[in-house]
Amino acid sequence: MPTEEAGGVETRRRRERPPEEGLPAVHSTQWAMARRALITGLLVSVILGGSLLLWVYVFQGCGPSPCETPVCWDLLKLYLAFGNASVAPCTDFFSFACGNANKISSSFQAIEKRNKRQLQRILEAPGSWHLASGEEKAFQFYNSCMDTGAIEAAGAGPLRQVIEELGGWPVSSNWTSLDFNRTLSLLMSQYGHFPFFRASLRTSPIPPHTPIIQIDPPEFEVPFKQRPELAQIMREYLTYLNRLGILLGGEPSKVGDHSSFSITINSNLHQFLGPPEQQQAQRKLFQMVTIEQLQEIAPAIDWLSCLQATFTPMSLSPSHPVAVHNLEYLKKMSQLIESQPSNHRDFLKSHMILGLVGTLSPALDSKFQEAHRLLNQKLGELTGRPPMPTPPRWMTCVEKTEAFFKPTLAALFVHEAFGPSTQSAAMELFVAIKDALLARLQTIPWMDEATRAEAQDKVIQLQVEMGAPEWALKPDPTRQEYSDIQVGTSFLQSFLSCGRSHRARIIQSVLQPVPGHSLQVLPWSANAYYSIPDHVVVFPAGILQPPFFHPGYPRAVNFGAAGSIMAHELLHIFYQLLLPEGCPACDTHALQGVRLCLERHYAAFPLPKGTSFNGSRTYLEDAADIGGLTIALQAYNKRLLWYRGETTLPNLDLSPQQLFFRSYAQVLCRDPSIQHPQDTHSPPTLRTHGPLSNSPAFARHFHCAHGTLMNPSRRCQLW
Repeated sequence: MPTEEAGGVETRRRRERPPEEGLPAVHSTQWAMARRALITGLLVSVILGGSLLLWVYVFQGCGPSPCETPVCWDLLKLYLAFGNASVAPCTDFFSFACGNANKISSSFQAIEKRNKRQLQRILEAPGSWHLASGEEKAFQFYNSCMDTGAIEAAGAGPLRQVIEELGGWPVSSNWTSLDFNRTLSLLMSQYGHFPFFRASLRTSPIPPHTPIIQIDPPEFEVPFKQRPELAQIMREYLTYLNRLGILLGGEPSKVGDHSSFSITINSNLHQFLGPPEQQQAQRKLFQMVTIEQLQEIAPAIDWLSCLQATFTPMSLSPSHPVAVHNLEYLKKMSQLIESQPSNHRDFLKSHMILGLVGTLSPALDSKFQEAHRLLNQKLGELTGRPPMPTPPRWMTCVEKTEAFFKPTLAALFVHEAFGPSTQSAAMELFVAIKDALLARLQTIPWMDEATRAEAQDKVIQLQVEMGAPEWALKPDPTRQEYSDIQVGTSFLQSFLSCGRSHRARIIQSVLQPVPGHSLQVLPWSANAYYSIPDHVVVFPAGILQPPFFHPGYPRAVNFGAAGSIMAHELLHIFYQLLLPEGCPACDTHALQGVRLCLERHYAAFPLPKGTSFNGSRTYLEDAADIGGLTIALQAYNKRLLWYRGETTLPNLDLSPQQLFFRSYAQVLCRDPSIQHPQDTHSPPTLRTHGPLSNSPAFARHFHCAHGTLMNPSRRCQLW
């Protein structure tokens, strides 16, 4: 009991202890909690403070700053010239970025003109180059073309000399009545003129891809098809031919008779082509016949002799096959020639001479060129074609020089316009786009794993030619030689010599093809492309120029413009997968759903007057546009995470992300009404609005209200 009592007392003592006696334990617990709260608060403060410092460091110290370099100011001027800031971006982004595109040249026209100017500077500054003989001839030819004083002083003399070499002309001089086929053979082989049919050398599309001669109807300078204004068109053409004959010293009465005969011949030949729908069918089909069989069908032409002279050094025989488009035309053409009485043989020659003069007009003096310009002007007025502005002399001479001296100018252009720093920056951009595509392939929902792995392998194995195709960068003996070209005092003779050399090189390239991909793009071209059989993508130096690309531009511009172009071309690799039955192992139901989604998505946008949209025809290019923007944006966002020092354009009030989308649209700026009916691309308004409205990031960065045109409630998930 005592024990129990004692215990009971003790228990009561503990229970009845004053509250103050328990404070040390309570204080210990509260102190621990307070200490934890203090430490947590300190950590939060450190994190917040660090974040604030990081924000200050990134966005205030190395964040977006205006690019004040001359190239950025030039780009700003171009953006302001194209755009219309009064249009709300979320309502009509194409007009916001390209509202004045129908008043000025398109972006691609601007870049092509810039590249022409670059070629002009190269050709007009030969002192800065160490020239080989071939390069020297290129500069001499350009200077001869630009020497209009010498061309005017020579007048029609050089052309009369050419006509004398053909046996003369019955209306302006003494002439030798050469055999009809002898004259035709000289015109085809020495002057590249084909008055009754065209003959060209192609590589057969069917293995083993042997060289094949192709025969087509001629090209007509004047549209002779039936229309209400046909009689007036013929009168204008008659006036033109009479003017040519008089410029060559012909008697007006004789010239008129021969000109009228030439028009009759051309009119009959045009009728032999048949109606337009028949002509289209003939262009798609060809018949293989031997030269001997062709001789039986169209005996007025000495086919073996004419073709052998034209395609030297080929060795032809009567059994040699040729591909003919529209064999019926050749039969009727031969009958027309044979039906001419013997005293009309000189009229047939006049027809061929007049056609040659028209072909050579770019190399003649201003009187001949003015006659040709007036004809084109009158034909444009009568047929409703827009007038073609006469290009400045320097541009004409640049185009002629580049046509004859491609290998030479290719190397010079790349050296001048695509230096090591530009090439390095372009390659860095491409690698970023390629990596973004590889990452994107991991998330594409409609691909099965085997297809995904194969797609990644294709991207990894893809070869790229940056700046120029390989043929343009390798040393070429013709660049140092051009031994067959004679650049003399007469520009016409220089022009003819270059033409013969050019045709010979084309024939040689078909007979002895250089290994490499079949499509050859010039370095100053503004067209990138993907070659399916060679699995190589080419981005010529000409497209990697302002306003699409420059090492000194803000990254947003390069990724939005050139980056989206690169991504678009890479997606050409997967076109086959998007076609019906193109990927049986893929989720075809999902693919079909995306296709219908895209067609509905694009159809929701209004079209400018005069344009049309066919979602079935443009589906593949629409898919590449959608994916190109998505991949370029993903690559740009990754670049923002890893690199500091982002810039933007001054005084434009666009964030870097907004500038990215603005630069994407700039690539597409052109007059929407100029659209070929069979173009596989959507009109530029749809190429702008379709991809941008499908991007949630665009709506977020431009603060577009939900449900508006540029921020729709539904989007299509393809890539």
